[in-house]
Amino acid sequence: MKEIKIVTKNLNLFYGEKQALREISLDIPDKRVTAFIGPSGCGKSTFLRVLNRMNDLIDHVKIEGEVFVDGVNIYDKNIDVVNLRKNIGMVFQKSNLFPKTIYENIVYGPRINGIKDKKALDEIVEKTCNQAAIWDEVKDRMNENALSLSGGQQQRLCIARALAVEPEIILMDEPASALDPLSTAKIEELIHDLKKQYTIVIVTHNMQQAARVSDMTAFFYIGELIEFDRTTKIFTNPSIKQTEDYISGRFG
Repeated sequence: MKEIKIVTKNLNLFYGEKQALREISLDIPDKRVTAFIGPSGCGKSTFLRVLNRMNDLIDHVKIEGEVFVDGVNIYDKNIDVVNLRKNIGMVFQKSNLFPKTIYENIVYGPRINGIKDKKALDEIVEKTCNQAAIWDEVKDRMNENALSLSGGQQQRLCIARALAVEPEIILMDEPASALDPLSTAKIEELIHDLKKQYTIVIVTHNMQQAARVSDMTAFFYIGELIEFDRTTKIFTNPSIKQTEDYISGRFG
């Protein structure tokens, strides 16, 4: 088994009075792809946002329990949240590029982190665009508005932008749900390549996608973690009937 990168213990999350996550304990391995599956509203995206404290931005959220990354409790009051989010990048369902040039989108993070040297920034742009499998498509278009790219290209540019600040973990919230099959295949191929260097956690409503890209799968239902195991086991021989019913399409 790979080394464990993220550990959650007895995690509960409340939106006001409403409990959205209940007693979630999960060990996420390093340099693997872990998929969260389950019906809409089951808590999988909420749980994903727990892992880099994105829920801090929502009013009336209360979190109980512990979340450790490399053995450090990220909800400790001394944690620098900006630094935490640099280490744990996020790619959303809908690409959230800035209405700036392709180049400016990628160098935004490195600049905030103090890198001003043009040569160093150029190297980051080329490296991350290569990692995100988009360099050949954008290398002659760096001064064009990023929003002029196709949906699939925009999403890969979002991945390049996330990589530019050198995170260790990448969270992806349904990164291909708005894309056509060809763009989806490129994103999946990319995820497969990136796990050699990064720990990846992906939320997907597409079970075939979870089966294709992930090493581990967690099945959530109404705020609870029902089952977590190797993806091959979850999809071929789940231990819990509820998981089997969901995978086979009997509910959800």
